Amino acid sequence: MIPAVLPTYARIDLDFERGEGSWLVTTDGRRFLDFTAGIAVNILGHAHPGLAAALTEQAGKLWHVSNLFRIPGGERLAERLRAATFADTVFFTNSGAEALECAIKMARKYQYASGHPEKNRIITFEGAFHGRTLATLAAGGSAKYLEGFGPDLPGFDQVPFGDLDAVRAAITPQTGAVLVEPVQGEGGVRVPAHAFLKGLRAICDEHGLLLVLDEVQSGMGRTGRLFAHEWAGITPDIMAVAKGIGGGFPLGACLATEEAAKGMTLGTHGSTYGGNPLAMAVGNAVLDHVLAEGFLDHVNQVAGRFNQRLAEIKDRHPAIIAEVRGEGLLMGLKANVPAGDLVVALRQEGLLAPGAGDNVVRLLPPLNVSEEEAMLAADKIEAACVRLEKSFAPTRGAAE
Repeated sequence: MIPAVLPTYARIDLDFERGEGSWLVTTDGRRFLDFTAGIAVNILGHAHPGLAAALTEQAGKLWHVSNLFRIPGGERLAERLRAATFADTVFFTNSGAEALECAIKMARKYQYASGHPEKNRIITFEGAFHGRTLATLAAGGSAKYLEGFGPDLPGFDQVPFGDLDAVRAAITPQTGAVLVEPVQGEGGVRVPAHAFLKGLRAICDEHGLLLVLDEVQSGMGRTGRLFAHEWAGITPDIMAVAKGIGGGFPLGACLATEEAAKGMTLGTHGSTYGGNPLAMAVGNAVLDHVLAEGFLDHVNQVAGRFNQRLAEIKDRHPAIIAEVRGEGLLMGLKANVPAGDLVVALRQEGLLAPGAGDNVVRLLPPLNVSEEEAMLAADKIEAACVRLEKSFAPTRGAAE
């Protein structure tokens, strides 16, 4: 018999009762250091008192009114995002996939409004992950995720990640935009050279294309800047944001310049729950902390020490870890053993971390993780490496 919850997840048999900052506690009292953070969502950790207070206060006032009426909290959050980024305007959603759907629609509508309705194709990149809707699956182009959901939605052309020559070769009279993650998170924490993003910006400017960024995982301070593209010194035309912006509450946003958004006129897009008062209260509370003086300095300081320790662990355990990747606190361990085995070994040591593509284990702590907790996580990673070395040693010895 099929379970009451549709069985689309391979759920780990852990039942958490509560969270405390960077820690999760099971119903039987076991404590785990959480370097999954809801997959880069809980950027201020669990049960953050400021977020809890903002949500509780708003819940006692007003939950939902719909976008038929003004929502002052949303207007405030949009103004603050506009002041902190390249954007002139913001559309609020409930998730990253919805933010990407808005971005895709906006890019196509821009070309239509500019007198180029034929320019409706978007160049995307191999290894990308943009969401689970039919459009975002087609944009990602992964055969694994697309299987059984055909026919695939048309309009996307995938090229190798990091290859500017391939981008130029893929441009046709029908190309209207380029969509890229500044760091491929789900694809294996793949960080391109800054020259790649600079090159994409130049190509888009040269050919009249929009540059659309997916910063769902890499944004909101995750890489040590408010958004990852800032490291390359470029700005997009459209950007999708989610995950960390809500600190655990469902919230996403599509940010855009006035020019890029010119086709999105009255009635062209909408959302029943997007930008509701509860989400806006939490989003503003998250921004209070992320924009506070010293917050990003803390991310970079902890990331620097953590990365140094990871490099040392890699050097001591090359049979387990092939490479340390990432930017800020979006880190990845490219494994020489099955990444799933390393995930299990880490969990046995009391550290929670998710896998990713390219046989990588991601390390995604809350951004307010303490330096001591990061060093404890490094100890647990080394212990997991030792555990795996012992488990694989007899097999290797027998083979030799």
